[in-house]
Formats: sequence, structure tokens, C-alpha cells
Amino acid sequence: MAVLSAEQQEQFWRDGFLTVENAVSDGLLERLKADFAKWVEESRHHKDAYGETIDGRPRFDLQPGHSVDAPALRRVQAPTEISDAYYDAMADSRMTDMVADLIGPSVKLHHTKINSKLPGSATEVKWHQDFPFTPHTNSDLITALLMVDEVTDENGPLEVASGTHKGPLYPIWQDDVFTGAIEATTASQMQSEATKCKGAAGSVCLMHTKLAHGSAPNLSSHPRTLLICVYSAADSMPLTPNPVPTKHQGLIVRGQEADHIRCEAYEMRKPQYPKTSFFAQQSETERARWGDTS
Repeated sequence: MAVLSAEQQEQFWRDGFLTVENAVSDGLLERLKADFAKWVEESRHHKDAYGETIDGRPRFDLQPGHSVDAPALRRVQAPTEISDAYYDAMADSRMTDMVADLIGPSVKLHHTKINSKLPGSATEVKWHQDFPFTPHTNSDLITALLMVDEVTDENGPLEVASGTHKGPLYPIWQDDVFTGAIEATTASQMQSEATKCKGAAGSVCLMHTKLAHGSAPNLSSHPRTLLICVYSAADSMPLTPNPVPTKHQGLIVRGQEADHIRCEAYEMRKPQYPKTSFFAQQSETERARWGDTS
């Protein structure tokens, strides 16, 4: 039985995104909060990115300015590998069922990460689409952004350009430099017409892989932490290395393995594989082009 109504599914395909409450149980939400709080406390004892993922990059990424007194843990790579709670939310929750309603019946995981903006964090995500970072044979991919904290106007909510999933793929290379971001004039226009995706803790924003989006820094005293799970239809095959590799890539979370590959026609430049995290990647290219902006 479908979790999403016919009207909700229609809204997703029309706008490219959909926000739904109660995507996980109250008990699971508390477990997610507890695990992240534990990692924040752990981060106080580190000055630089730390931990290790399966490709050798750090698992925990820290915002510049992070300190013992003002921890700024901004990214956890592949949290499903180190937390039962985050695995359960990814693999077997109402959120998983919602994704299957949209691109199922057979769905598999591509990657997971946590993006967090702790109070006072300067973290900003520049405007981009996800698909140019994770090209597949077809675009039946959904980025599910589970709100571990309440998301408000002030704490850096996701901002989206409704309907852009039906348009072109915007380059994330500018002047032959990989910026990981849409060209500034286009991004500014999108920002001026953007919709903010807000909700209570436990809500999820389901976002089409080609929808343009970004987010501003957290200007509030409240954290904004998201579990981000990227899923694809089972018959969609990745064409480049996973930017957040995980031992769970390809895990069938609903339905069964596909015995065929479905393709769409499109052309784009290959993404640059990140040396650290996406946040650091955007910051590094900004400094390379314009000088240190920190």
C-alpha cells in the first residue's frame, strides 16, 4: 500500500520536491539525535577532519573555526556504516517507502551522508543539481533529506528552484574550473525565486536529482542537521565513481535487483572526484578563483 497519496506523487513530479512529516518513528528520531550528539562531543577532541571511510578520506569533516568550545561538525560520510539508527532510517522507514512510491517498486541505495549546520556555523551550500555529481544511466534518483532537527527560516533551510528538474543540466565547471556550483548569475535568479523547505524534526524533503538547490548559513541558535540518502531506481546504473563511497552502495532497500539497464540520452562533463567533502570542495574552488573568502 502506498504511503504517499496520488496528489503528493503528482506534486513531486510537477515541482521536483515534496516535504512530508513523520518520515521516521519518534523512537528512531531520538536515536538519530543521540548518535549525532555523541559525534559532536567527540569532535571537540579534534582540530582537523578525522576518521576514515572505505576510500581513505576522513569520515568526519569540520567547518573552519571549529573549536572545543564551539564545535562545528558539518559532515559525516556514510553514517549508515557506523550507526544502526542511521542504517534503519535509510533502509527500513516510512521515508524508504515514500521513495519506493516515487521511483519503485525496486529501489537501491547510492550513498548517505549527514550535513549539519550547528548554531553560528558559516556553512553555505552553493546552488547546484545533484545529478552532475552522480550521473546514472537514467535520472530516476531521489535525494531524501531527513530533518533530524526542526528546519526553520533562520537555521539554513534547503532552498529549491521549483520545476528546474524538467529543464537543462547546469554546468558545475566554470571557466574550466570545477566549482561544484551553478554559474553565479543563474544561481542568483534561482535564489530570488526559491522555495524554502522547512519542517518539524522527523520530516523529509524528497528531491528529484535534477532539481536546482542551495542553502544559506545557519543564523540561529538552533542546529540544522540532515540525514541525506540518495536512492536510485534499481535499473539505473552509476556512470562515475561514488563521491561518497560506502559498503552499502547498491543495497536493494525495496523490491529486487534489476535484470536490465534503462538509459536516457543526455550529455555533461564528468564531475571531479572530491579530495575531502563536498563542503570543502566548494570552498576550495572558491578560494582558488577569488582568494580566501573565509
